[in-house]
Amino acid sequence: MLADPRLAAAREQLGGTLVKAAVSQAQELARAGAISPASVADAAVAALPPTAASLTPVINATGVIVHTNLGRAPLSAAARDAMRAAAGCTDVEFDLASGKRGRRGAGALDALTRAVPAAGAVHVVNNNAAALVLAATALADGREIVVSRGELIEIGDGFRLPDLLQSTGARIREVGATNRTALADYQRAIGADTAFILKVHPSNYVIEGFTASVGVGELASLGVLVVGDIGSGLLRRSPLLPDEPDADSWLRAGAGLVTASGDKLLGGPQAGLLLGEADTVTRLARHPLARALRVDKLTLAALEATLAGPPPPVTQAMAATSASIRARAEVQAERLAGAGVDCRVVPADATVGGGGGPGVRLPSAALSLPGSLAAGLRSGAAVRRGDVPAVVGRIEGGRLLLDLRAVPPADDERLAAAVLAAVAGDGAAHGE
Repeated sequence: MLADPRLAAAREQLGGTLVKAAVSQAQELARAGAISPASVADAAVAALPPTAASLTPVINATGVIVHTNLGRAPLSAAARDAMRAAAGCTDVEFDLASGKRGRRGAGALDALTRAVPAAGAVHVVNNNAAALVLAATALADGREIVVSRGELIEIGDGFRLPDLLQSTGARIREVGATNRTALADYQRAIGADTAFILKVHPSNYVIEGFTASVGVGELASLGVLVVGDIGSGLLRRSPLLPDEPDADSWLRAGAGLVTASGDKLLGGPQAGLLLGEADTVTRLARHPLARALRVDKLTLAALEATLAGPPPPVTQAMAATSASIRARAEVQAERLAGAGVDCRVVPADATVGGGGGPGVRLPSAALSLPGSLAAGLRSGAAVRRGDVPAVVGRIEGGRLLLDLRAVPPADDERLAAAVLAAVAGDGAAHGE
């Protein structure tokens, strides 16, 4: 059986384990009488996965631009090309000119420095939580971190900021109230044991009404190191998100260190960015824990290409006009309706997601389809074969909405093909 040319070629691409599993599955079907013995090879070939990894390509039609469950920011073509170039042996920590050891990830660090002129130095770890852990470990072990009660956030999947920081040996000194914190609250809390003041941007929720908070500039006037966690990864001010803090502005306002994510509004790979005063950042980069948190060559390549290359998909999705999105939706709806699909265009509201732009609504347009197509679009036979990508939307009022705000225009045809495949699969399942 394994001598079949198609299966032999698959062994070279996928490895023997996956191919043998597909053959065994097909043989079991033959033994059960579900297929004929002569069809075993064909069934095995049809069951082969498209790649040796179990991750499935997904078109994000949820209307949430940075969707954590779908891998957050989709990488730009430039970043993907950079990762492919770095996948083999590369000069990640080697100076080709001198033949000696070089500065690890020099290109990515230089690009990050250029992107945030106010930063005296920069460093990169594997995510923003790691950046905060490194800062707390290196600067506040056995000492106090002063933070407002209104900024003691939960960052997702049950992980809470106080637990994260206290795991490093630091102590949390809470000040103020949930909805209101004043400068005097910080002043009263500062003492000999204070390591730094932590200013956290509550990037995944909004507190409105009777509220008050203290800005970075005022905190910096207290004469204590201010560490700012902007979370969402906006490096410079954006006219699209005027209320979202950015790293450059917080550093210019007096923060000594700012941490951020690489895979949210920046639109790059998962990474934790540390930007700030040269002495502080260097101290963190040389701490023993930094070695355990360092990023690999693929992350460095993707980060550099994101910073130096064209606008990534996240930026393009936020900047797209509602008129252009609706025009795209009308084209695909006409195509699908012409093929007999119950499809129409409806207005929609998209969100930034991923802990960025809380409360911001982005006018969009969506394809409205029968809700029964949702499962087939996610995991139907055509998706499992790798013929079409999985498509994830959202259900509203019993209808499946495929919001095009986060879908790159280049994927419109692939999305339509996936819908047609799901409709064919749904019809076959109902004997139509």
